[in-house]
Amino acid sequence: MPDSPSTLFDDIASVIGASAALALFRARGGGRVTIPAYAQSGHWLVELIGWKAAHALCDYFRTGSPNLNTMRGAEIDLPRGPTGVVGEFAPTLARAKRVMAEALENGVSADEAARRAGLTRRTAYRMRKRSKRDPRQGEFFK
Repeated sequence: MPDSPSTLFDDIASVIGASAALALFRARGGGRVTIPAYAQSGHWLVELIGWKAAHALCDYFRTGSPNLNTMRGAEIDLPRGPTGVVGEFAPTLARAKRVMAEALENGVSADEAARRAGLTRRTAYRMRKRSKRDPRQGEFFK
């Protein structure tokens, strides 16, 4: 029986440790984050998980050519991981969706609505798109 495929949470936890990964996913999971090529003191990532873990995470995601000084960070959609709807934040999917719908109706960003609900930003965008449909129109694809 083959091992299950590695998840982004597992990859990040192997780089920065489980407690730092949980802190990152609790604070920013479900949204898009930018991991810089090099995190400076005072950067949100350093403040959240500490300099050593932030430096290791930047090293992990850094791309480019060091000889040409064109190092870049990465923009990633961070999944909810173990902090999502099946984790600690929302006891049921229905409750999570109600929380998200209410946040979106109040004009909250997709990332913030996802954090509040324990879901992902993709779910927020899909929910927002569905809510803008004209109820007088039928469904072409079912």
